[in-house]
Amino acid sequence: MATRGRNPDLSDLRRYAVARSLFKPTTLPAAISRLGFVQADPIRAPARAQDLTLRLRVKDYRTGDLERRYARLPIEEDYFVNYGFLPRETLQWLHPRVPRKPWDAATQALAERVHAFVRAQGRVHPREVQAALALGQTRNAWGGSSNTTTHLLDGMHYRGMLRVQRREQGLRVYESVQHAAREHSTMACAQALLDLVVAKYAPLPARSLTQLCAFLRLGAPHLTREIQRVKQSAAQRYANAEVDGQRWYWPADENPRSTRWRLDDEVRLLAPFDPVVWDRFRFEQFWGWAYRFEAYTPAAKRKLGYYALPMLWQGRVLGWGNLSVKDGRLQAHFGYVDREPPGDPNFKAALAAELHRMAEFLVLAPA
Repeated sequence: MATRGRNPDLSDLRRYAVARSLFKPTTLPAAISRLGFVQADPIRAPARAQDLTLRLRVKDYRTGDLERRYARLPIEEDYFVNYGFLPRETLQWLHPRVPRKPWDAATQALAERVHAFVRAQGRVHPREVQAALALGQTRNAWGGSSNTTTHLLDGMHYRGMLRVQRREQGLRVYESVQHAAREHSTMACAQALLDLVVAKYAPLPARSLTQLCAFLRLGAPHLTREIQRVKQSAAQRYANAEVDGQRWYWPADENPRSTRWRLDDEVRLLAPFDPVVWDRFRFEQFWGWAYRFEAYTPAAKRKLGYYALPMLWQGRVLGWGNLSVKDGRLQAHFGYVDREPPGDPNFKAALAAELHRMAEFLVLAPA
């Protein structure tokens, strides 16, 4: 559905993208529900991506709160466009999941053996499964050797046989789960999942919507055809407009030009997978430079740093920060697109305030 009245321009879309995602901090379950999905990543530099994302949207959030509170909240670790955390109610659109590649008979029999052990124990740590069943080693996707138990439990989780009950020192503790039979048509499931994608990452350039539909093959491989059909009707399902030669999409009940989307004067250091910066193509459209996640880039080839956090201020991403902890104190090093930091004293005060918030989040002395 085309927009009514004047189309938004790129500055409207940029303001809308920032303001709708960086909503007023709320409770942890409310923030996850509003975000729809929080991408997970195990690297701590200075904290995991999921914690860095949530600290900006949850009142008084401290690193590790998600892991500590997970078992008591109506949320799940599962696969969506990638791996992360989502409201439990979303599972009805993803399960029963049908993988693209079925297990062979030997792997299926082994999984049933492990499943019986998990059901008997109630909750199991991978070490308990390995000790009891001695499953040995297997070749992983990178050509190396990995624990068969870890590999199999991950596959069982993906197929909906297990759920993550909690984590112990970062490792998943599993329990058996039985997903309800699908109550909705496959088309209704595909529509719900694409609605969630658009709600989370809007405004979306058409190219990015196509990319995310492809990524949905991870969470819902059995809905690939239906998702493509929904994408083909995106112009009728979502509000959209052509801006600077690109078709953009957003939820039908939102207006990017509305005055409700206001920017503030706070500096925010964003996680590499924060929804504001996740879409690298959109990032370049909005801010005119290329942000790259370089944790897996050889050190000699890095331009921004191992785990550079984009620096947002007044709707502009003017640089990045690399943070670390040394002797219990936060260490910060910054780079700027324009080579020098803004001379505005308001920026300096806002950056100092952000570093203070970061230290509180990490439970550290400030930089």
